[in-house]
Amino acid sequence: MAKAFRNGLKGITGHLEPAERELLRGLLDDVISMLEPAEQANEDPLAALIGLDLNVTEPGDRALKRLLPNVMKDDGDASLEFRQLTERSLRETKIGALRAAALDLDRDELVLTEAGAGHWSMALNDVRLVLAERLDIQDEEDANHVHQMQDWSQAEDVESYLALVYNFTTWLQESLMQAMLETLERP
Repeated sequence: MAKAFRNGLKGITGHLEPAERELLRGLLDDVISMLEPAEQANEDPLAALIGLDLNVTEPGDRALKRLLPNVMKDDGDASLEFRQLTERSLRETKIGALRAAALDLDRDELVLTEAGAGHWSMALNDVRLVLAERLDIQDEEDANHVHQMQDWSQAEDVESYLALVYNFTTWLQESLMQAMLETLERP
């Protein structure tokens, strides 16, 4: 059974069982796959080097759009221009954090540095955003409904299974955030 992240002498530590690590690895890999941009033939090397992507469009997948939202709800042109300038680097940052967290899953005990904890918090947040969108969590009532699902033996369909996974990742992220806050409170 997973143990909550704790702040201690070694840093922020946590423990996950092999099945929990595999579940998280699959989730991290799924989000990485969503974020990896399609290969572009004849891409301008200079544009790629500086992160400019003139061919980018608003994502059609609602979960991906939650990871890569428009910056201005009422101005599609300005949002597109901002997306062209920033989306590549945002994707790379998110993928980097997800991959760093996935690498940590190769060990039985998680021992996180400050940077590692930052990667984990970003990665878990992105996983939760995708799960929340797949569960259609739009408001507090939806979230409360999902949080009522606590017993793995009750998982009868995809939605109830996703709800349990969402609750697990939420608990894991909350314990990580609590441990990170404790590092700030030290003298």
